[in-house]
Formats: sequence, C-alpha cells, structure tokens
Amino acid sequence: MNTLGLSLMLKMGCICGKESINIDNRNFYIRSRLGEGGFSYVDLIEEVRTHKLFALKRITCHSKDEERVAMQEVEIMRTFHHSNIVPLEAHCMKPVGHYSKTLDITSEVFIVMPYYKRGSIQDKIGYLAVKSEKMVEDKLWRMFLGICHGVRALHSFNPPYAHRDLKPANIMIADDETPVLMDLGSAAKARVDVRNLQEARALQDTAEERCSMLYRAPELFNVDSNANIDERTDIWSLGCVLYAMAFLESPFEKAYQRGDSIALASLGRNVKFPENSSFSKSVEDTILYLMTVNVMERPFIDQVISRVDSITQASENRV
Repeated sequence: MNTLGLSLMLKMGCICGKESINIDNRNFYIRSRLGEGGFSYVDLIEEVRTHKLFALKRITCHSKDEERVAMQEVEIMRTFHHSNIVPLEAHCMKPVGHYSKTLDITSEVFIVMPYYKRGSIQDKIGYLAVKSEKMVEDKLWRMFLGICHGVRALHSFNPPYAHRDLKPANIMIADDETPVLMDLGSAAKARVDVRNLQEARALQDTAEERCSMLYRAPELFNVDSNANIDERTDIWSLGCVLYAMAFLESPFEKAYQRGDSIALASLGRNVKFPENSSFSKSVEDTILYLMTVNVMERPFIDQVISRVDSITQASENRV
C-alpha cells in the first residue's frame, strides 16, 4: 500500500475504529506511519489512558538470530540512561506464526520510545537547505557537544559500545533542542580483534548491512584480516555529522551522486569545503581532526569533547 493509501486508511480508522495494540500491559492506538527503514518501520502511537504520543518501532524477525539482534537493541536502550540517548518506554515480542519448516517462528519486536515532534537533525538540515540558511555557529557547537556526550556515554561503558550508524537521521531533537541518539539496532561492543579472513568478512558484511555508507569509517569498508577495531569508528562518523550540520550534506554526497567509490573517497579523506564559508576555521579543522583516516591517530571521545569545550569557551570569551 502506498503512503497516501495508508494515510487515508489511518484517518478512516479514527472514525470507524482505531487499530490498537497492547505492549507491556499498556494499550496504544496506531495514529500514522512516521518512517521506514531496511529492517523496521516506525509508527506514531497514542496511549489510550494518557493520550500521550509515542513512537513505535516494529521489527519483523524471521529467525531466532534476527530476534536476538532485535532484542539486543532493547537491552542497549535499557542499559543506558542518559539525556542524549533515546530511552526505552516499553517493549514486547509477539509471535506471528510459522514462516517455514526450516525457520523458527516469525515474530515482531515492538519498541516504544518518546515521540520527538521536532524531528531529526536530518529534518533540520532539509528545512535549512530549502530556506538557503545555515545553522548559527554557537548553536552548531552546542548541539554537536550534546551529540558527543551521548557518544561518550556509549564509549565509557565497560566494555565500550559503539553506535556504528551515527548520521543526522539517527539523531532526534527534543523539545528543548537537546540532541538524542536513537536507532541503536546497529550498536555493538566497540572493540573487535579481527584475526582471520573469515572474521574480517563477517564484520565487513555487518558494516555493509548496518552502517550507512556516507557516514561509515574507512576501516569498515575493507576490514583487514589482522585489524583492531574500536569505538573510534564513531569518531569518524561524528566528523561526517558535523560536516552535514554545517554544510547541509554529507562530505561524500557529491562523490556518491557522481557514482564514485565512497570507500576510496573516505580512505583518501576526499573532503572539500565550500568556499567563503560563514563558519570559523575551527569548524573545518575539527571536521578534519575527527576524520583522521588512520584509526590509531584518530582521537577518542574525551579528546573530542575537550577540544569542542575549548572552542566554545574561547568563543564566549571573545563575546
């Protein structure tokens, strides 16, 4: 069914009877479709008792392994309690029948989380692009610092987690403009010691499946058979996110549109900045600092936060 048809059906449901669902002994009405991804889709839902709006992520699983991956996202959300990481409101797993004799029972995992009516940073970027405007630099740094604090919460856990799919579409904006990391389905233990071709291929396949190409760290495009991967994959992505927030597109967007290899573009750090930028040199310098190709020379998140704090402090002192 196309989006228009679904919208009409949902509007009719308001008259003829809303579709409802019970999760964790709480009843919700389905209001509308918010978005779809490769592995799930998200609906706007309303709690029957409180009339409060939430977002419902629905993940369809066709095997026990897919169920495990889906429930891993639930566990990660349950583990972290931080203002810059999306909280878990409720969840459940519902079996929906047998898929085939060779596969386990098909199920759906339902994850209820807050509804952010301001949308994502990607939505903000689109809005600014249409108006031919840019984010004010002070606001840019303030929002980016909030993103970094969310990343630090993941990286500071023992053992550290990496988000592995940091991009503007996966960062929501709360009512007070706090940035909130979401879509933790790609998150995983950050430190991986790759010791053979089979392990390298497995990690590379997972990255291709779960990590958005335009924000993916170079070491995840062609994983070496003797590699040490750590949480600094997220630092590269943070550099791409900062670029997108400042210049309203991924640093590799033009290469992608030309059909160039993003793997080669990232490995060569083929990053070009617009001429006559309205931002200070600190923005470009920080982007390049984060997007250090050699992971052993790339900074950790505490170094990044210290650098951004120094930049914002210097800016305040000038004022």
